[in-house]
Amino acid sequence: MNGQTATLTPARRAADTTPAHHAPDRPRPAAEAAAPAPLPSEQLLQGRKTIEISHNGTLYRLQATKLGKLILTK
Repeated sequence: MNGQTATLTPARRAADTTPAHHAPDRPRPAAEAAAPAPLPSEQLLQGRKTIEISHNGTLYRLQATKLGKLILTK
């Protein structure tokens, strides 16, 4: 350096920093803060092959196949 101090304008300061979503001192939104732990299918099915799930007034059916796959139908 040549001994001079550079003064950053707000626009220049914003351009020289990392994006806000990467700033460590800025709180993250709740959705990003802690992802929910996966829910094991065994906990949903509880030994059954088929369960019904009500979501927003619509009934869905979750079915476990013999091959260990899951099928969700309306």
